[in-house]
Amino acid sequence: MLRTLSLLAPLSLVFLTGAFALPPEDISQFPLFTSGKENYHTFRIPSLLVTPKGNLLAICEGRKNNSADHGDIDLVMKRSTDGGLTWSKLSVLIAGGGKTMGNPCPVADKKTGAILLPFCLDNKIVFVMKSSDDGLTWSKPADITRQVMKAGWSWYATGPGVGIQTRSGRLVIPCDSKSGGGKVRESHLIYSDNGGESWQIGGLAAPLCNECQVAELSNGYLHLNIRSYRGNNRRLVAISKDTGETFADPVEDSSLIEPVCQASLIHHEGIKGGLLFANPASLKREKMTVRLSRDDGKTWTGALVLYPGPSAYSSLAALPNGTIYCLYEQGLKGAYETLTLARFHTRLLTQE
Repeated sequence: MLRTLSLLAPLSLVFLTGAFALPPEDISQFPLFTSGKENYHTFRIPSLLVTPKGNLLAICEGRKNNSADHGDIDLVMKRSTDGGLTWSKLSVLIAGGGKTMGNPCPVADKKTGAILLPFCLDNKIVFVMKSSDDGLTWSKPADITRQVMKAGWSWYATGPGVGIQTRSGRLVIPCDSKSGGGKVRESHLIYSDNGGESWQIGGLAAPLCNECQVAELSNGYLHLNIRSYRGNNRRLVAISKDTGETFADPVEDSSLIEPVCQASLIHHEGIKGGLLFANPASLKREKMTVRLSRDDGKTWTGALVLYPGPSAYSSLAALPNGTIYCLYEQGLKGAYETLTLARFHTRLLTQE
């Protein structure tokens, strides 16, 4: 079942009450980052993480001078301690200083309580920052480029989106690279088995693979969901049976249409075999849609259109109480006017 919900009514209620005071069958949305405000030309590339203490971190690129992918770009953050009802002021995690700090892909280590934040400098150098106080303060960036880049890779991106921690405790970050003058595109994982002290390159998914997100399935396999450049406007899926060491050849998921764009994928802890997926479900960057699978991604039974208009990148998060969040790019004339936060309950995806 496909459902489309109005954006305008929830927006007005949020601005009037200052909180998400909606019944569980409804949805609330509001712009968390607005391009042209807070001293930035454009906000893009959302990442939404639930911390080990249950708080929310919204991280993105703050592009200072224009909307281009390269330029003077900071990584910025807002933090919520009440389930997304209120948010902190914008803070700068790492300033670009004229360069591009981009592609945030944080992961929470539930064993230690730490948060690791991999990101890239000019898509050539890979760093990780660490927070031991639930995102309040961060360490200096540590350069892990030599650990995670192969010879011949000329371009690199972590995420964007979020990483995962497997049931075994492994920290896993989805990444992609370019080589051969940009003609060779590959997706891959990097992982750490020691809490982020060191990193290794995992399995590759190729060819014509790009931005990706990963989720652990109920059987312990990893599902890599990939932006495809194969010309069929369908997502690619690659499965790893060894916690990311290797991947089977990617195959198309005929039910997941895409306009060649980033997408979001997370495991839903409250549903056996549950996966949540969000992307612009169209041949254009429009129609931001969240889907639910109850069989580890074999089929997608529930679908909710958050916004029918221009929309692009997204990041999903979920709480144990069934609340789902989607931080996504959207606008009226173009997809990069705001990063809007949607909040709704899982039952919207399970109603028949």
